[in-house]
Amino acid sequence: MPTATINNIQLYYETHGTGEPLVLIPGFASGVWIWFKQIEELSKSFRVITFDPRGVSHSDKLQETLTIKTIADDIAALLDTLNVERANILGASFGGFVAQEFALAYPQKTERLILCCTSFGGTKHIPPSMEVLLAFALTKDLNTEVRVRENLLIAFNQDYVAKHKEDVDHFCFLRAENIVPEYAYMQQLQAAVKFDTSERVSQINAPTLVLTGDKDIIVPSQNSHNLAGQIPKAELKFIEGGSHLFFVEQADEFNQVVKEFCFSCL
Repeated sequence: MPTATINNIQLYYETHGTGEPLVLIPGFASGVWIWFKQIEELSKSFRVITFDPRGVSHSDKLQETLTIKTIADDIAALLDTLNVERANILGASFGGFVAQEFALAYPQKTERLILCCTSFGGTKHIPPSMEVLLAFALTKDLNTEVRVRENLLIAFNQDYVAKHKEDVDHFCFLRAENIVPEYAYMQQLQAAVKFDTSERVSQINAPTLVLTGDKDIIVPSQNSHNLAGQIPKAELKFIEGGSHLFFVEQADEFNQVVKEFCFSCL
């Protein structure tokens, strides 16, 4: 398994394909595996770079309190290790928080920015229902198949769950196979709660695509509308019928939109 010494830890990463670099930043409590419907297709057009965040799955455990900026710094160091000067940066949900911090801290390394099902956080963030919040706050039996399935099914469109059982089962299997220790889960959760770029996000200068599913109950789509409104060079696109996991459910459409956006800005 490829690892690199990044900011005093061993970070697991993967690269696929050739061409313009595209970094895929995993969402909350996830890693490389979450992009199982993106890596093969997007690597036909890009040099895809993705990784397990520190503390998750194949990467080293956390050595200190995690912040969103810590993960952004890890990405910058990984790009330096791979001799990549600039890259397209794509993040989903929690990964979208990281992508914003990366673009703010490393504008010289950010070619284009794609923010999926995410928010600028802070007091203007529109939260999900209390039921959803409580489901993610509990850590009992965190890595068991039952708990994994309960949590992940919330994020899917229920029509998709009914019609694509094999896909959903595979997604749940991948999450259960890639362990997220409780301490790492809680540190990501705490970092997410504290996240707030609402007063800084207007400083992002990279061409930006904000993507959301109009049926997202984890990060309601109004957050994406608000986010796009604050970024000077942002374009907002809704995926009709898409849940929080629209990049899984409507992978073909998602992959095509990403390619069109990246190449349209050349």
